[in-house]
Amino acid sequence: MTEQNTRRGLLLMVLTTMIFSSQDGITKHLTGHYPVAMVVMLRFWFFGAAAIVISARRAGGIRAAIATRHPVLQSLRGALVVVQICLSGYAFAELGLIQTHAVMVCGPLIIAALSGPILGEKVGWRRWVAIGVGGVGVLIILRPDTTVFTPLSLLPLAAAGLWSIYVLTTRYVSRQDSAAVSFLWTGLAGAVAITLPGLWVWQPMTAGDWFWMLALCCTSVTGHFLLIRAYDLAEASALQPLTYLQLVFIAGFGVFLYGEELRANVFLGAAVVVAAGLFTLWRQQVRARAARAAGQLAEAQAAASDTAALIDP
Repeated sequence: MTEQNTRRGLLLMVLTTMIFSSQDGITKHLTGHYPVAMVVMLRFWFFGAAAIVISARRAGGIRAAIATRHPVLQSLRGALVVVQICLSGYAFAELGLIQTHAVMVCGPLIIAALSGPILGEKVGWRRWVAIGVGGVGVLIILRPDTTVFTPLSLLPLAAAGLWSIYVLTTRYVSRQDSAAVSFLWTGLAGAVAITLPGLWVWQPMTAGDWFWMLALCCTSVTGHFLLIRAYDLAEASALQPLTYLQLVFIAGFGVFLYGEELRANVFLGAAVVVAAGLFTLWRQQVRARAARAAGQLAEAQAAASDTAALIDP
């Protein structure tokens, strides 16, 4: 992978975080006027239709993209991400963009904590310490001992937990299912899961808000396309830290578009969580490099042994 491709991948990742931030800003506007389930339903109808079109144009068509080794787990993934988006949308409307995202940045820490029981990965004591530090950061944000805290403050934490389980189950099914299969199942299962709740709370939408709904759907599809393209051009270890830029963009949208306040406890707590998350990512890179080095050493030793056997049979 060339340096030029890595640079392009990094630029695309920055653009992706901006698009996802604008998507959340639009979601806050729409969920402030319409039921969350209705907004998410329209979004997933668009997502499901786009997934069908994209799958039909791939080799093997829809039949190949729908063939999965994990139909139950794939369906569960779609339902999980729908519930997660509903919780996030409700939190945007009730708590604001900044407060919601400040808590949800703990997602990578939750993924690290759950990677052991779900994927069987080893989590060392250093990462457990980082997870604990991140938990302290979340408490700083929530301030549960003051009047600022309400049960609604737990919504972003629940959304982060569901997103983490979604990511981990995606990793699990990727051992046998391709990304194209998971993409199609996410769109279809999500659309099926949210349709009945969305239709139940349906409300007429103004012409202006239909424009924003279309913008939400387009930013969602564009953001995911650019995300996939970024990971094609650069290593995940180089791109992952840039995802925290979304909190910066969200803070800008929250302050300048919606008049939200960036409180000191939210800023401090988010800084603690981000620092703990970056440390966790760094430890993952260290372990990956150590594993690669051990594998290369084993191959070199095996090659040397084979050479010695040929020379001195």
